[in-house]
Amino acid sequence: METDKRAIRKRILRQRDGLSEEERKKGDILLTERILGHQWYYRSEYLLCYVSYGSEISTFAILQEALRAGKKVYVPKVLQDQEAQMAFFQIQSLKDLSEGYKGIPEPKGNTQMYVYTEEKAERTLLLMPGVAFDSFRNRIGYGKGFYDRFLSDKGQLHTIALGYRCQLLEQLPASDKDIKPYQIICV
Repeated sequence: METDKRAIRKRILRQRDGLSEEERKKGDILLTERILGHQWYYRSEYLLCYVSYGSEISTFAILQEALRAGKKVYVPKVLQDQEAQMAFFQIQSLKDLSEGYKGIPEPKGNTQMYVYTEEKAERTLLLMPGVAFDSFRNRIGYGKGFYDRFLSDKGQLHTIALGYRCQLLEQLPASDKDIKPYQIICV
């Protein structure tokens, strides 16, 4: 199964990297509209959102609007002292980000960390990246398992995986360790 996932990653990343600037801009605008109009975003007090990097669909407009709207915004940081662990830290501005793990923009990690509670979960929305998705809500990430480990004990969170339409496949290989997002939005 890992060989299959590696092959899918390679193929989909090549397709995503090959999108034109016009296709990217259109997708970014459509995605931003879908998220900002989504009931889970509207009702959320806490937004946990990846910071887009490389050819990923952009989350910058979503992050900026959430900050402007006064939501508590948290972005992921890979904890270097713990093998393959990730935590979300609060930011007040996109200027709070600097180059981190593999060049991805991250917070410094010296602000409030998001601590999951069942009471907060109902008011939390997590937006997650991925490489490939299918209609059964399966998701293939980048192969390190960061989101699967983070979500393994947080079943109540509203989670949406984001991507471009070229990342949506008919069916993906999945294992019991793979955590499915509640929704997938590919535009």
